[in-house]
Amino acid sequence: MEACGGANYWARELIKLGHEVKLIAPQYVKPYVKGNKNDYNDAEAIVEAAQRPNMRFVPIKTIEQQDIQNFHRQRERIKKERTALVNQVRGLLAEYGVVINKGVAAVRKRLPEILEDAENDLTALTRELFVELLEELQALDQRFEQCGQRIESLNQENDICRRLDEVLGIGPITASATYAAAGDGKDFVNGRHFSAWLGLVPGQRTTGGKIVLLGISKRGNTYLRTLFIHGARAVLRHSANKTDHFSR
Repeated sequence: MEACGGANYWARELIKLGHEVKLIAPQYVKPYVKGNKNDYNDAEAIVEAAQRPNMRFVPIKTIEQQDIQNFHRQRERIKKERTALVNQVRGLLAEYGVVINKGVAAVRKRLPEILEDAENDLTALTRELFVELLEELQALDQRFEQCGQRIESLNQENDICRRLDEVLGIGPITASATYAAAGDGKDFVNGRHFSAWLGLVPGQRTTGGKIVLLGISKRGNTYLRTLFIHGARAVLRHSANKTDHFSR
């Protein structure tokens, strides 16, 4: 089947009935579609793609993986809502000549001080609005923190997440996100295969026998790739002024 909404559920149900199920990414099916797009041509393309000897398949997620993934998606959604709220607060305050530095922490610290300052140009009506926005920010902070705590709790209950957590540069968020996306890792031949799946290997442009390596390919799971890059930066910063073998 094509990997789409509900595909993991139907894959598990078909496995219970004794079928061997393989999920294919839609971009790998598209080249085999002939003529106009309809259900018949799509099904024929999936069958054709599935028979290719070098076809790459999407790992089927367990219910536990999907549960953890749900918390990560919830956490990301709350983070985006909080960022949008903070940007709106900064923009509205700028219209009254009140400027706050970028970042959630700056707004969290300065907004209560601004509301207490009776000498700025904020009217009583506007102050009511910013009090509501501050309460909304505090509620989002609380929900964001709860998601993080829940993810850490799930980490402690999962053996694979605990093992990943021991790797330098990987914390509870990255460990659980890795498990949610890749499971036990048995679908990958080696570490480089996993890196290629994440889009963390150099892209290539090869012609006439001349190999040109580009920047990272950026294919695959954007969220997980971002976490690994941040983890790598943290390790580099941690090792910057050290002279031990690993840091060098």
